[in-house]
Amino acid sequence: MKKNRPLNIMNILRLLPVILAFGLLAAHFSRANMPPAVVVSLIIPFLLLIRKPWIAKSIQILLLLGALEWIRSMFGYIQVRKEIGEDWGRLAIILVTVAVLTACAGLVFRGKSLKKRYRLEKSRV
Repeated sequence: MKKNRPLNIMNILRLLPVILAFGLLAAHFSRANMPPAVVVSLIIPFLLLIRKPWIAKSIQILLLLGALEWIRSMFGYIQVRKEIGEDWGRLAIILVTVAVLTACAGLVFRGKSLKKRYRLEKSRV
């Protein structure tokens, strides 16, 4: 096996939380009937093929924005649930969990292998 393949299987597995986070955001935007946001959310993971520090940093920022979107949506859904008299506690727990996991997906770039891949050793992430 070659050691310097463009994207080895272990790095794909390491990046899986990022890919899944953007997939969930795409589904969320699809349900909200926001086609441009769906397309952007589906294209962003392909940027991971570019081995530049700014890619990793940009994706981390976008994941934080995605987490904020989950929180914003949660408050909207809670308001609707309250208006129709339904329980909203479980919804809040689920969406806060999704928001935290989305934000934490950006931490994958702190690992040694991905720091090397995206040349982040000298820069702060």
